Amino acid sequence: MNGKTYTALKNNSSPAGLKEIPMLDYETFSERITGSLKDEARHCTAYYGAMISGKLTLICCIADDRNSTIEVFAYEVAEGAGLRSLTPGFPQLHIFEREIHENFGVKFEGHPWLKSVRYPHNRADNRQIMDNYPFYSIDSEELHEVGVGPVHAGVIEPGHFRFICNGEKVLHLEIHLGYQHRGIEDLFISKNNALQRCILSESIAGDTAVGHALAHSQLIESLAGIEVCEALQIERCIALELERLAIHIGDTAALCGDVAYQPGQVVCEALRTKVINTTQLWCGNRFGKGLVRPGGSNYQLSRAVAEEILKLTDDIEKRFGEITNSIYSSPSVLGRFDEIGTVTHSQGLTIGTVGPSARMCGIPRDIRKTHPFQYFRNYPVEPVVLEAGDVLARGMLRNLEAKESMRIIRELIAIWSDKEQPVTKPVYDYRLKPDSFSLSLVEGWRGEIFHSAITDSLGKIVHYKIKDPSMHNWMALALAVRNQEISDFPVCNKSFSLSYCGYDL
Repeated sequence: MNGKTYTALKNNSSPAGLKEIPMLDYETFSERITGSLKDEARHCTAYYGAMISGKLTLICCIADDRNSTIEVFAYEVAEGAGLRSLTPGFPQLHIFEREIHENFGVKFEGHPWLKSVRYPHNRADNRQIMDNYPFYSIDSEELHEVGVGPVHAGVIEPGHFRFICNGEKVLHLEIHLGYQHRGIEDLFISKNNALQRCILSESIAGDTAVGHALAHSQLIESLAGIEVCEALQIERCIALELERLAIHIGDTAALCGDVAYQPGQVVCEALRTKVINTTQLWCGNRFGKGLVRPGGSNYQLSRAVAEEILKLTDDIEKRFGEITNSIYSSPSVLGRFDEIGTVTHSQGLTIGTVGPSARMCGIPRDIRKTHPFQYFRNYPVEPVVLEAGDVLARGMLRNLEAKESMRIIRELIAIWSDKEQPVTKPVYDYRLKPDSFSLSLVEGWRGEIFHSAITDSLGKIVHYKIKDPSMHNWMALALAVRNQEISDFPVCNKSFSLSYCGYDL
């Protein structure tokens, strides 16, 4: 160690050589993490294990929102070593330490919740199985447990929710996901075909196809030294905001459905369909699959499609505005949203929540603003931030962000219309920089998406890491339902709208 304790990277920029990442002793490594996380403007965006040259290396990435850098540093684990857990002092690290323990068998001494996250087929200890998952329990004749899942009605994905209740009041909720075992990170390594990797990125979380595909494309462009023109950058930002707009409107419909406000549900479902049908007009897929590719696009935005998008925003703005005015002035809706499922500012900071789940309780985390990417580096975005932290705040945040996305789309199209740069076709025959580390952040509609990759001496990807914002945010739902009636769980759950598959990689 030469005195340097981290390498500072910028989002959507050049990679770092592996030798540039400081390899710290564990005392310095842990002090670097804990010292950084004492600052509210910093949070752990990723902390994971990777096998580098046959040795287990822990890599930590701390996002500094003040100077728009990501601090990267590492620690090489000695075989059989036990490490002091940092979770008791900084609970936002609990899920990262648990994942490292599950994947590599590292024992974090003093961790209060050191149990499996996903049960992948290649976990360190195959004796740990779903059937003996150690749910938290309280021994009391006055309390009872309620289990929901892992099989759910409708099209919802598998996951288990274990409530401990006193009568109808929830005292504790433990959320246990991990029933799909997709192994998608390993597929990014085993699939050497560039197009296959693009398609994989769109399948991480199907409702965030644009967001994850953009994170992947940025990562590849960084490692391959590919620069894209401003016109393409703008088109990608427009696609990302269309995705945000569609989901926020759809989630508003779901919230209305959960409180039996059918006018809001029906109208918002119809409006969401109009948005995704416009995305289909652009690229042939309602969810934007195929639209974002490294180095270029097969579906360059045309003036005809841009005009349709502008017509859409004008129509949606009027009709969505009318229905949300009705939704948020209805006493029956407000009675089910207001002061229900509150997460405080302090709780949000403690668990490291990101995206709308952070902004609804006064934490201004938005990668478009704090670690800008694509054309957002030239087009500043001011995040919508509310303070109340309840279902009403989460619903209203969607309302305000949807309207803000429409404004952003219109202004970006106006800027795009003055660009004369032709957009190139995608690049699939790229060569990646050898012995390098790169990361990519995107503000998806759920929040902060993280992709990173490590290459070997031949430029081959030997490690690929993905983090969906749900990794941070499921704990927020568990906190939100404490001391609530168990009947409030569905509306609390919908108000966060977190991903099962994005979490279960």
